[in-house]
Amino acid sequence: MRPWNDYKAYLTSRFGEPVYRIGVDAGFSCPNRENRRGGCSFCDGMGALASYQRTSESLFHSGCAFERCLEQAQVESLETQVRRGKEYLVRRFNARLFAMYLQAFTNTYAPLPRLREIYDKCLELDDFTMFIVSTRPDCIDAPIAELLGEYGQRLETWVELGLQSGSDRILGLMNRGHGTEAFEKACKALDGQGLNLSCHVVLGYPTESRDEMLETARLVNQSPVKAVKIHNLNVCSGTSLYDQYMQGEISVASRKRHIMTCALFLQRLRKDIVIERLMCETPSQRLAAPRNFGDKAAFLRELEAYMNGNGMAQGDLCLM
Repeated sequence: MRPWNDYKAYLTSRFGEPVYRIGVDAGFSCPNRENRRGGCSFCDGMGALASYQRTSESLFHSGCAFERCLEQAQVESLETQVRRGKEYLVRRFNARLFAMYLQAFTNTYAPLPRLREIYDKCLELDDFTMFIVSTRPDCIDAPIAELLGEYGQRLETWVELGLQSGSDRILGLMNRGHGTEAFEKACKALDGQGLNLSCHVVLGYPTESRDEMLETARLVNQSPVKAVKIHNLNVCSGTSLYDQYMQGEISVASRKRHIMTCALFLQRLRKDIVIERLMCETPSQRLAAPRNFGDKAAFLRELEAYMNGNGMAQGDLCLM
């Protein structure tokens, strides 16, 4: 047993076996980039899409401005993306159960009729076990929450909210374009709609204090969130964070430091919250730092050993 509430174990308990996400780009954009706010400091314009869908990645190279290159990379049809994703997951993991995962950019950033059209199209492409919609807290309102709730009546539906931090100061440094109040409002709108809520957090943003990290845990614990994705900070080419890094103004957490921070954060989370992710994975050709972080499997082994060796477990010191 891992000392945290493991996502794979949750899926196996819930469905009898793991459910594998087919991440797709449904052609959405992001208000934080469109509205000339420059986008989040860590966003390189690639939309965090799964590696097996990035067929145009060869267009890019370290140090390039991705937004300029993206005009050359057309979003492929949903049918093609689902077929490719399913083939990859079956080949690598012998997968049998699948989730439709609207992964890239802000997947509630469109008029309601357009959202319904895209969601219906996505769910027609296979017999999905789960439906997962990734979005921003400031792109959720009552009508959108009600629409998502309709899908929650058809199959298990998750909404992933990009919280990133429970500190408004850190959110400002990230240039997120929203504060913690937007997260609280989004949770309130989504709660009671028959949906499952997840959130993304970044640990170790430059100048983040221990108290600010703990405030993130407290905010998550006080919300109806059922799962969390934890990321260490990655510096990608073509971002404002990259410019700061190259000028020597910031540093990022080492593997050892992120292990210690994760352990402290997990101790403060509610025991029932499922941990979907514990580190960030960025393709090497886009990643400036950290370059020597190591692979996911090794990181998880070390985190597990560190927590077990120090008698630590998720929820030991839960903050409410």
